[in-house]
Amino acid sequence: MALGWMEEFKISHLPIVKNGEYLGLISDSDIIDLNEPEETLGSAYSHIVKPFVIEDQHVYEVMRVISEHKLTAIPVLDNSNRYLGLISLSDLIQKISLMAAVNEPGGILVLEMNQNDYSLSQIAQIVEGNNTRILSCFVTNSLETGKLEVTIKLNRTDLSAVLQTFERYNYKVLSYVQEKEHFEDVKSRYDEFMRFLNI
Repeated sequence: MALGWMEEFKISHLPIVKNGEYLGLISDSDIIDLNEPEETLGSAYSHIVKPFVIEDQHVYEVMRVISEHKLTAIPVLDNSNRYLGLISLSDLIQKISLMAAVNEPGGILVLEMNQNDYSLSQIAQIVEGNNTRILSCFVTNSLETGKLEVTIKLNRTDLSAVLQTFERYNYKVLSYVQEKEHFEDVKSRYDEFMRFLNI
């Protein structure tokens, strides 16, 4: 039955809950390894791990826990440690796409810089000085170069003025996308990915 639910909801992890109390999380491979279909999940305590998030934690913490434990779903508990529900990887991706303004039209710009040269206020000043707004911004540390890569989603599809200003201030522009077709391509890829998760 548990494997059937996992298949139905497109997840590989399922919480074990008894009378509203969260007991742990079991994976499909743990169930298959039991090799006894008639056995209850309660007898599989040696395989159960207990990752969870609390209802008022930020989505970044949810991402950290899912990533750290390589989960397809994470249980949500209240402040009294009572089970409230489950956040699937698909739900999380939808939330992240809203936060990253994936569905908003606009251009994407990737800058590269040393860590001590990073100033979000200066980047914002350059962008806003060109009558443009930042819709979202992500900073990652490149393992190859040791430098920061700053990915910025802007509310304009024509980035020529913004690009010229960044170059004038000696910023290294790694890449940019300003074509409207790219927005449709990203949205199309996102929609295909969501359909894949629902298969």
